[in-house]
Amino acid sequence: MVIDAALAIAREAGAENINARTVARKLNCSTQPVMYHFATMEALKKAAYEKLNRYHTEYLLTLTDPQEGVMLGIGCNYIRFAVEEPHAFRFLFQSGFAAENSLLEMIDAEELLPVLSAMQAAAGMSLEKTKEVFLTIALFAHGYASILANHAMAYDGELIKKHLRQAYRGAVWAAQEKTT
Repeated sequence: MVIDAALAIAREAGAENINARTVARKLNCSTQPVMYHFATMEALKKAAYEKLNRYHTEYLLTLTDPQEGVMLGIGCNYIRFAVEEPHAFRFLFQSGFAAENSLLEMIDAEELLPVLSAMQAAAGMSLEKTKEVFLTIALFAHGYASILANHAMAYDGELIKKHLRQAYRGAVWAAQEKTT
């Protein structure tokens, strides 16, 4: 319950607002139970981050239009998550809580394997080629998502899909060109 309350605060107001008082208020209790379960707020934020990260992976893999393609669907979901959950997006990708320090480290993270596996199966490429394509799409999608999560641009789903398709085609072409 404490983790869920902290996560709710992160989603509603941002992770920077997670503290013993806000969590206790959310739970309608004193700060004592919060501090009993988590000796530090960093530990509580880390637990909330891990739960949110699992939710985010499920969100990415829940494709609303599988006919569009797995990679396009995951990229669109990543961007849509930033629009629908800007505080959660910033907590996941702009707060410093990620275990990996860079996208190049993240590509080999165990948590990313379900996403890469789904993309690999759909694209029919080797894991290494899938990672190459993923890096291109991830950089492109993350740029869009960051701009949208920080309210620096209006969301236009069709335009974003068009750009993601173009980036995907270019990434696949580049990955295939290396083998020929």
